[in-house]
Amino acid sequence: MLHGAEGLAAAPAGRLTPEGLRERFARPPVWTPELVRERRFTDRAPAPAAVLIPLVVRERLGLLLTQRTAHLSTHSGQIAFPGGKVDAEDRDATAAALREAQEEIGLEPAHVEVLGRLPEYVTGTQFHITPVVALVQPGFTLLPNPGEVDDVFEVPLDFLMDPVNHRRHGFEWNGEMREWYSMPYQEGATERFIWGATAGMLRNLYRFLTA
Repeated sequence: MLHGAEGLAAAPAGRLTPEGLRERFARPPVWTPELVRERRFTDRAPAPAAVLIPLVVRERLGLLLTQRTAHLSTHSGQIAFPGGKVDAEDRDATAAALREAQEEIGLEPAHVEVLGRLPEYVTGTQFHITPVVALVQPGFTLLPNPGEVDDVFEVPLDFLMDPVNHRRHGFEWNGEMREWYSMPYQEGATERFIWGATAGMLRNLYRFLTA
C-alpha cells in the first residue's frame, strides 16, 4: 500500500464551498481524469448507470454515502454513492441519479441542486457510470431502502479532497496487476473503508477541483 499524495496539495478551501463549486462547474478547467476504466473481469454486457455525489451544505460540506446491504448481487457490503442503472424511462443520466437517490435513501429532488457531471467511469463489472455532482440543502429526511442500504452517513469533503488521506493499493490477479485507491475514514469507533469505484470517482473529483 502506498500513500496517494505523491507531493500533491489538498484542494483549495475556497473551492470546497457552495460558491467555489458552482464557479468550478460553471467554468470548468481543461483537465484529464486520472481513472476512467477498471480492468474488466466479467462477461456481463455493458450497462449504463449513474450515481449522485451529494454534498450536504453545512459549515464543512459533507458527502452523503451509503453502505450497501450484504445480499446484493454486485458490490455487496461496499460503501457507495446512491445510484444505479439508467432505466429506459429516465430522461438522461442526471434524471437517473436523482431517481435512484430518492428510491435508495429517500432524498427528495427538491433539496438537490445539480452542479454538473464528471467523466464516465467504467467498472470491472462493466457498469458505465456517469457521476452527477450536486449540492444538497439541509432539512431533508432520509428513508433508506432496507433492501439496498444498510446505512447512510456523511464524510467531510475536505477530508476526501486531501490526497494525504488517499491510499493506493495493488495486487496480482490472473497474471495482471490490479490497482485501486482507498480513503479510509475513522468515524468514532467505526472505520468507513471507501475504496474501488467510489474512491476512483472521488479521486477524479479531486483532480477536477485542483486542475
